[in-house]
Amino acid sequence: MEFKAKEIAEILKGTVVGDPEVKISTFARIESGKPGAICFFANPKYEHYVYDCEASVIIVNDTFEPQKPVKATMIKVPNAYASVAALLDYVTAKRRSYKRYRGCHIKRFFSTRIGRKVYVGSGTYLGRHAEIGDYTKIYEQVYIGDNVKIGSKCIIYPGVRIYPGMVIGDNVIIHANAVIGSDGFGFAPLDDGSYKKIEHTGNVIIEDDVEIGANTTVDKSQMGSTIIRKGVKIDNLCQIAHNVEIGENTVMAAQTGIAGSTKVGKHCIIGGQVGLAGHITIADNTTLAAQTGVISSIKTEGQVFLGSPALPHKQFLRAYAVFRRNGKE
Repeated sequence: MEFKAKEIAEILKGTVVGDPEVKISTFARIESGKPGAICFFANPKYEHYVYDCEASVIIVNDTFEPQKPVKATMIKVPNAYASVAALLDYVTAKRRSYKRYRGCHIKRFFSTRIGRKVYVGSGTYLGRHAEIGDYTKIYEQVYIGDNVKIGSKCIIYPGVRIYPGMVIGDNVIIHANAVIGSDGFGFAPLDDGSYKKIEHTGNVIIEDDVEIGANTTVDKSQMGSTIIRKGVKIDNLCQIAHNVEIGENTVMAAQTGIAGSTKVGKHCIIGGQVGLAGHITIADNTTLAAQTGVISSIKTEGQVFLGSPALPHKQFLRAYAVFRRNGKE
């Protein structure tokens, strides 16, 4: 797909500095831009690449004032990072085609309700009374259980398993081999030392605009719902246990594990390999650095935590200085 600089500027509501007729047909990182490619510059530490980049077009913040001549045509926008995300969305939507039942060997029932222009890949199973919204794309080898509800404009990648009774909103993306709605890890200890399984009768509710990474698992609740609120972004290989609730627009990096009945607030940032104990609450706007271990509730909003067990940022740095000093003695 080919665009002129002036067309991109119109899409992004930006301003062209340079040749508005120059054409691009691919995306590239700014350190490896080639003719015919479009790049973006948002992080100041990459500024030196702007002057040497061979790309045809570079998207930059409108506050950027070059210190040297720039070979490429620039498109100035209020937020370069957000603009390139919007442009990628635009191009992807243009490329995507929705054809109903292009695949073959699809198992479905008369009670399954499928919206307009839905794509379903080969080998996919659609359960009884399942509902699929308009323009949703379900790739090959997906299992969708009975009474599942999936909204409009969703993308369900190959190998995803969605257990019966789960509810998924609009514009949700679920990557390959994720599991939505498996039983939580609940067992009652018996007098003889064995464990009796506790049946889970609830479900998972995933609200609009959520993205869930590959091989992530979201367990259904014992009673009620495990809830992933609007705008949450979850990376690959994460574990969300039963009865968990994750607040709006929280982001979570890979290999994070959240134990049962924990509530995470809105706009939180959770780094890779973070572990959260069960039955705790995390305040809104909390940041948990990579490998942080949280064993008790965080009640004050807007704090940054590090370490295991988790400590507030400044306290952790003071403690770490003591650890280093003692380690040298």
